[in-house]
Amino acid sequence: MAAKKKGKNTVDAVREIAQPLAEQLGLSLWDVRFVKEGADWFLRIYIDKEGGVSIDDCVDMTHAVNTPLDEQDVVPGTYTLEVSSPGINRQLTRPEHFAAMMGKQVWVRFIRPFADGSREAVGTLCAFEENTASLQNPEGEIMRVPLSDTAWVKMYDDNDLGGNEE
Repeated sequence: MAAKKKGKNTVDAVREIAQPLAEQLGLSLWDVRFVKEGADWFLRIYIDKEGGVSIDDCVDMTHAVNTPLDEQDVVPGTYTLEVSSPGINRQLTRPEHFAAMMGKQVWVRFIRPFADGSREAVGTLCAFEENTASLQNPEGEIMRVPLSDTAWVKMYDDNDLGGNEE
């Protein structure tokens, strides 16, 4: 087994391999996650492109990344590779995600409930600095949301509020 590059975790190592391959295919790399579910490990690569991602895009990316992942052996143990679109309720986790979604509606789930018991907020993303998102509600009020206080931040689809949880 090849040694992982010093200072890089699995996700960073996979991102380094997948990013240029996605670009060659006319795709953008949205996210990479390496998660354990039950006894199984899943390597999930989320891709995007203008106009949406097709099944063929997912197949092409899977074929492009499979051999380099095996050759460079950056993922420990046995895992299942999944390549997909981040979907309409895509989770925002990286600064570039917030930059790309400026001016759009986002849905935030907080770790702890507010005094009124609510744990969620929806608003227009109007700023992102120092791991803090600023949301504007319909009344024009701005709420500053430190990411450390959130369970997740996702794109908002008013047809799916309350569903599609991770």
